Amino acid sequence: MSNEKATLSVGDKTIELPIYSGSEGPDVVDVRSLVQQGLFTYDPGFVSTAACESAITFIDGAKGILLHRGYPIDQLAENADYLEVCYLLLHGELPTPEEDERFRTTVNNHTMIHDQMSHFFNGFRRDAHPMAIMCGVVGALSAFYHDTMDMTDEHEREIAAFRLVAKMPTIAAMCYKYSMGQPFMFPRNNLSYAENFLQMMFATPCEEYTANPVIAKAMDRIFILHADHEQNASTSTVRLAGSTGANPFACIASGIAALWGPAHGGANEAVLTMLGEIGDESRIEEYVAKAKDKDDPFRLMGFGHRVYKNFDPRAKVMRETCHEVLKELGLEDDPLFKMAQKLEKIALEDEYFVQRKLYPNVDFYSGIILKAIGIPTSMFTVIFALSRTIGWFAHWNEMVSTSYRIGRPRQLYTGPSKRDYPKKK
Repeated sequence: MSNEKATLSVGDKTIELPIYSGSEGPDVVDVRSLVQQGLFTYDPGFVSTAACESAITFIDGAKGILLHRGYPIDQLAENADYLEVCYLLLHGELPTPEEDERFRTTVNNHTMIHDQMSHFFNGFRRDAHPMAIMCGVVGALSAFYHDTMDMTDEHEREIAAFRLVAKMPTIAAMCYKYSMGQPFMFPRNNLSYAENFLQMMFATPCEEYTANPVIAKAMDRIFILHADHEQNASTSTVRLAGSTGANPFACIASGIAALWGPAHGGANEAVLTMLGEIGDESRIEEYVAKAKDKDDPFRLMGFGHRVYKNFDPRAKVMRETCHEVLKELGLEDDPLFKMAQKLEKIALEDEYFVQRKLYPNVDFYSGIILKAIGIPTSMFTVIFALSRTIGWFAHWNEMVSTSYRIGRPRQLYTGPSKRDYPKKK
């Protein structure tokens, strides 16, 4: 806490407001006392409001920095795997070898879901969006695991974390298999987290499936790079739901619902839709011109970022991975991917994009990778939700393990003032 104070003058009132300093990032002005003066702050979208105190993730969009518990995202993607990042987000420190082994073993022991849950899927239409199914099934976990629902108990919260991290790949793969009309595949606990997900997605009872190591590494990196991203819309939704005392499965389901919005989790799907609209490499210049025309509604998807005003720190890692995958699968000359690579080159070299810092972001590359692997676009956001579950849970756990209040945003009311109901004649 700083000794400095901000002074706000309103009419003949002078109000002093404390200023707090975090370990990184801008100072914050504590405006909680304004309500006692009959005042609220007005901040649509909460773009200038720190709604909580957190020690999990830090972003500096201007400098292109993303840290998880102090570790740069590129170092984690290069040196760690997803379960190690899960441990870090939950516990605040990297695991020792013994802690790492125990954590992985416990996750493996929770990968199956209750057999009765498999019957839930039959209640959905086969053409239902996988995110709709995932939202319903994850919410239903609370009906099966109510034995550990005392969220004041640290041990029971830990069990809930294991269940969510372990079961999300199983549920995600089941959403895909159901839409395909294929039988569900059981998890195999001798495989890595990413390998297990891929085999549940692509294996069938008819034949053996072995994940390509390059593809498994790419999938693990996608999980890492989407694991957490500070106080975004879905994370804030999880925290707000959690502030009511709702159980963690319901809170994670609320995060899935928020992530489903095309302005949030659907960006990598939008990249593929855009490439489909362009249609051919020969039309790229035409569409780039449309993107530069402020009067044209067309926008290049997967370029620039609301938070990052510099290069997305996740994009460099994902770019390398993307090229590794295309080379491994022999898709470098595929028309769709050639088109994507030409767009990437233009964005990195064209003065219009460079000046505006409209660099390719993580969604641009992850969408291309998932398409190359053979995952349908309807599953892209499901994989995002799978990855982000650990971040959601870490934020929820951080909140409920400390003193917190139920979230209650205020408003600037612009409706009618009090009026009387007309008397009937």
